[in-house]
Amino acid sequence: MFSVIIPLYNKEKYIEKALQSVINQTFKEFEVIVIDDGSIDNSLAIVNRFKNEYSNITILEQANSGVSTARNNAVKVAKYDYIAFLDADDWWEENYLETIKRLIDDFPEGALFASSYFKVKNRRYIAAKIGVNQDFTRGYFDYLQAYISSPYMPVWTGAAVVKKSIFDEFNGFNPALKMGEDFDLWVRIALKYKIVLENQPLAFYNQDVEQASRAVGRKIHKPENHFLFALPQLYEQEKDNPKLKQVLDNLRVYGLFPYFLNNATRTAALKELKKVDWEKQPASEFNKYFKTSIFVSKNKMRILSILSDIKTKILKK
Repeated sequence: MFSVIIPLYNKEKYIEKALQSVINQTFKEFEVIVIDDGSIDNSLAIVNRFKNEYSNITILEQANSGVSTARNNAVKVAKYDYIAFLDADDWWEENYLETIKRLIDDFPEGALFASSYFKVKNRRYIAAKIGVNQDFTRGYFDYLQAYISSPYMPVWTGAAVVKKSIFDEFNGFNPALKMGEDFDLWVRIALKYKIVLENQPLAFYNQDVEQASRAVGRKIHKPENHFLFALPQLYEQEKDNPKLKQVLDNLRVYGLFPYFLNNATRTAALKELKKVDWEKQPASEFNKYFKTSIFVSKNKMRILSILSDIKTKILKK
């Protein structure tokens, strides 16, 4: 039924909890594929202890190539029709797979299935407000509208299961991306197929991990490795899809500010920010960029000119 994919890179403090949460699942028809991405700590030894006890665990190894390549390589050897993803520092409730199985049975037109999730921050469990109505319990849902309604990811990878045939159709995760590879894949699927949600948190997104181990946070990635700079296949579609346009604009405004502050990535950030329909963004967000531009660059007059042009267009509407 399920092939559970766990990419592993230097997570010796967390991998045992992640694996145990899979082993403890009430639904037992699954395999676990752990793919080690060149760990140099004790992570692999911990996984080997589990493998010696449980026959449904497979270990793959590769030179350090990133999480997208790791997941893609693991899916290639998966034997089941549904692929579940769990990072090595996250975990599931014991009925997670059982609940997803019911979604698959009850909503057969779905391509991507997910539960809601908890963010774990400072040891507190915070239920993700994923942009659906409070009275929505389960079923097909509007992924783009949910993303417009809330900054939380409607589908988080650690709470997502995708049909293997659909994953293969879209060639999996883009290996060039080190930030947002999951958004890139899920939104492409959502634009073509139905997404199914169980609106109860059954997975735990651990944000108490050391910052050095996380792709998100304060890291500045090269533009070619960040999804907001590398979505040419979506740029054409957003012209004819107002919801997609709103989602991408929201993410640009929210996600590009650190890149606007950084000298090396400011020009690339400005190029993306010029695509934003600022009339539909909070004035406070535009002002944040506009005011900050006075201090961040020796080319501040050029930047101010670009932002002033944007502001003029807003006022004319």
